[in-house]
Amino acid sequence: MHYFALKMLIGDRAKYIGIIIGLTFASLLITQQSAIFAGMMARTFSFLTDVGLPDIWVVDPQVQYIDDIKPMRDTEVLRVRSVAGVQWAVPLYKGSLQARMDNGTFQSCVVIGLDDETLIGGPPAMLQGSLSDLRRTDGIIVDIVGAEGKLAKRQPDGTRTPLKVGDTMELNDNRACVVGICRVTQTFQANPVIYTTYSRATTFAPPQRKELSFVAAKVKPGENPDVICERIHRATGLMAYTPPEFKKITFFYYLKYTGMPINFLTAVALGFIVGITISGQTFYNFTLDNLRYFGTLKAMGTTNRTLLTMILFQATIVGGIGYGLGVGLASAWGSLLVGRTQIAFQLPWQLLVITAAAVMFICLSAAALSIRKVTKLEPAVVFRS
Repeated sequence: MHYFALKMLIGDRAKYIGIIIGLTFASLLITQQSAIFAGMMARTFSFLTDVGLPDIWVVDPQVQYIDDIKPMRDTEVLRVRSVAGVQWAVPLYKGSLQARMDNGTFQSCVVIGLDDETLIGGPPAMLQGSLSDLRRTDGIIVDIVGAEGKLAKRQPDGTRTPLKVGDTMELNDNRACVVGICRVTQTFQANPVIYTTYSRATTFAPPQRKELSFVAAKVKPGENPDVICERIHRATGLMAYTPPEFKKITFFYYLKYTGMPINFLTAVALGFIVGITISGQTFYNFTLDNLRYFGTLKAMGTTNRTLLTMILFQATIVGGIGYGLGVGLASAWGSLLVGRTQIAFQLPWQLLVITAAAVMFICLSAAALSIRKVTKLEPAVVFRS
C-alpha cells in the first residue's frame, strides 16, 4: 500500500512540489532564525567561552551578567586564594576604553587585562606573535576581526590597511604597541578586543579606587567546584560561579531584558505559520483530488487504519524531503557567511531537533485534515458519477 501511496503523491507533480516548497521554506526560516538567535546569545558570554582554564569566576554580588562590571578591591584575590580547595586565583580586568588611531579617529574597544605573572585568560588562538610578548613595553594583542575592521588604518584614498604587529595607538592617552594578532569569539557588541597585562590595563583605564573586574580561580584536583563556590561566598561575601552557571545567568539576563527573543521568535513563528498554511492547504487539496482513489480502495475492503497509514506515509515523505532541503540550505547559508561577515550563526544539534519537531507537527496537522475527510468517506461516492 505504501507503493500506491507514493504513486499517488508523486502523480500530481504540481501539488507535490508545492508541498515540498512550503515545508522547505518553513524549515529554512525556522532553522536560520533560530541559529542566528543562538549565535547572538552565544556572543553574550564569548569571554567565558574563550577563557576556558578557570573553574570558578568570582564577582561582586551585584553583578547581573558578564558585562555588568562591578569593580572590586585587588585584595579580594588574596582572600579567594586563602579559601580551602582553591588551587590558584588570578586577577582579571575587563572594560571598555576608547582607542585613538594615528589619523585621530576613536574606536570603543574591549580591553582585557591578564595576570602579569601567569597571563592566564589569554586569547584562545594566536595568529601572529606570542602571548609572552605582552611583557614587552606597552604591548597589546588585538583580535584579527578588529585589526582588519574597525581598527584598520584609513588611507587618504579611503582604503583601509589592517592593523599589524608594530603599529601603535593610544588608549586613554597612553601609548600602546601591537605585539600580536589573535582570534577570539566575537563579542555581542562586535567591538575590537584588546589583550594586555593587568597592571597595564589598569593604567590605561581611568583611575578609580577599585579596579578588579573578576577573580578567576582553579579548584584543586578532586574538589567539587560547586562546593568551593559556596565556600568562597561564605568566606568573602562575593558571588562565585562555575562557567556554565555564569553563562546561564548571562543568557537569561539578555533573554529577559532585551527584545531579541521577541524579534527572532516572530520570524520563527512566521515560518511555522507559512508552513502550516501553504503545506496544510496544499496537502488537503491533494487529498480531495485523490478521494476517488481512496474511495476505490475503501470499496475494495481497505480499512481506515490502512488509509491512515498511507496518508501518514505521504506526510512523512514530503516532511523528510522538506526538512532536509530546508536545513541543508540554512547550513549552507551559514557556512558561506560565517567568517566572511559579522553575522552570528550557531547550529547546535538541539536546533535540528526543534526544527524536525516543528516540521513534523506541520505535517501531522496537514495529515489530520486529510485523515478526517478520508475516514468519513463513503465508498459509494466513487460510483456516483
